[in-house]
Amino acid sequence: MSNRTIIPFGPQHPVLPEPIHLDLVMEDETVVEAIPRIGWVHRGLEKLVEKKDFLEMTYVAERICGICSFIHGLTYCHGIEQIMNIEVPIRAHYLRTLWSEFSRIHSHLLWLGLVADAFGFESLFMHSWRIREKVLDIIEATTGGRVIFGSAKVGGTRRDIDNDMLKRILIQVTEIDKEMKEISQTFLNDFSVQQRLKDVGILSKADANMLGAVGPMLRASGVNQDMRKLNYAAYGQINWEPVIAQEGDCYARVQVRVGELFQASDIIRQVIEKIPEGPVDVKVTGMPQGEFFARTEQPRGEVIYYLKGNGTKNLERMRVRTPTFANIPAITKVLPGIQLADVPMMLLTIDPCISCTER
Repeated sequence: MSNRTIIPFGPQHPVLPEPIHLDLVMEDETVVEAIPRIGWVHRGLEKLVEKKDFLEMTYVAERICGICSFIHGLTYCHGIEQIMNIEVPIRAHYLRTLWSEFSRIHSHLLWLGLVADAFGFESLFMHSWRIREKVLDIIEATTGGRVIFGSAKVGGTRRDIDNDMLKRILIQVTEIDKEMKEISQTFLNDFSVQQRLKDVGILSKADANMLGAVGPMLRASGVNQDMRKLNYAAYGQINWEPVIAQEGDCYARVQVRVGELFQASDIIRQVIEKIPEGPVDVKVTGMPQGEFFARTEQPRGEVIYYLKGNGTKNLERMRVRTPTFANIPAITKVLPGIQLADVPMMLLTIDPCISCTER
């Protein structure tokens, strides 16, 4: 007689903010197999290219995901601009980089708070989200939105940031840095945190490459890969290097995301120091004819937009591959062998975004 049982995990679970379902095959308290099932959210956003023209689709792309909204819009605009050979003003490139890094900070702080909540460290959760509120205040002051920015457009940006505001942002980022250092010491050095995260859910470098993992999940396994190195926006004018770790466990993924918090604030400082004067958009004429494969780095990892235009105002095709979708095979690889109590923690370490995954 088999002593195996199947435990359904999700699609609603107190730890996970979004619906994902796993059938966990268990032997006592140990996972021996994990079978994922997605498809609980149906929105048909890619189908909307038949209804919305290529300029309006920027708004739709931003709504694929709330947390990654700006970079979704940026990636879409970048793809259209490449198809139409639009030369974006340099200042717009710098502004796009600035908002991208603020997106990264607020996404990582949100994730760190959720991880702290998952292992019962409520005060750490509250501190992480308290700092995130200050980042959202800056985003609101510069774009008018707190989650959906609405500032990316084909040909540049819809808004500019005056130099006085940039100076104030510089001061605020320095203050936020100090507060992030305080919570990072707890995330990296606290005994109870290390007990829950170290040597749990190890993904080897070879497996990370073979399974196509992306983002912090990939870099925590020692792979030096970051789509920002493709030098889209203003990343080619900024000095930075990808943050990597070698251990490949849950703790290493926390290390990478904590490191990226400070990397993002450093990039923001460089952007403010180097941003040139000039316009922030150009007039767009004509219709997209051709196709392009746009790749950028979201907080969760590489996002891919395949865009195909046929010379009309409506695109013929828009296909999006999001980082959570790319990381699900890695999750099914590392879940076997861990204890049931560690499953929510393990799932959280890919920073799952199911609304991204199911367009």
